[in-house]
Amino acid sequence: MMDFLEMIFQPLRELFLQLGGFLPNLLAMLLILVLGLLLAKALELLLVKTLTALKFDSWSDRMSFTTLMRKGDLWARPSVIVGGIVFWLLAVVTLMVSLGALRLEAIDLMVTRFFGYMPRLFSAMFIFFIGYLLTGFVSRAVLIAAANSGFHYAKFLAEAVSALLTVLILAMVMEQLQIAPGIVLAAFSIVFGGIVAALAIAFGVGGIEAAKRVIERESAEKRADEPEDEIEHI
Repeated sequence: MMDFLEMIFQPLRELFLQLGGFLPNLLAMLLILVLGLLLAKALELLLVKTLTALKFDSWSDRMSFTTLMRKGDLWARPSVIVGGIVFWLLAVVTLMVSLGALRLEAIDLMVTRFFGYMPRLFSAMFIFFIGYLLTGFVSRAVLIAAANSGFHYAKFLAEAVSALLTVLILAMVMEQLQIAPGIVLAAFSIVFGGIVAALAIAFGVGGIEAAKRVIERESAEKRADEPEDEIEHI
């Protein structure tokens, strides 16, 4: 009878011992998670107020960020969006740190890989941000230069340059994130080459009339500069 009871209570005793060792880690995880989320929320509110005081929303309107957000069905103010992004980034970091408090081998490995990937994530976000600004600036510059030169397809040229730069930036971002780099490189080569070929064909077809007018104008100017024949034929 004693052996039978021992067989039943021995696993329960081991379970309680394991829970006793695991419970402090679990409480530490919950404490870190709660405090981290509260701190992230406080930083979000502080950041939103700071950006509002610095007129970040007006600057976003001038840089067309607000238009891009509306196209993506985001109707909150840009400062609120930035604050939300910071909050969720801090929330994810807090979650990973709190999971590390459990001191489980599998979770520790996952946390290590996550923090090893964070520099790539931030660099990809930086590339995308700078690339977006550069694309808008170059596209507007091309549009203004082409329009001032009297080019009839100025808007098309600006949109084509914007598409080329967008494809290039997205390829750089995905390569930085190590998302199927081989497939990304192949897709980028195909798309980029296709856009260039389409642009060349469009300019070749659309530039026929423009080239014809230039040739006719030069021919007319050349004939006007030639001296008149003063010999009268009988």
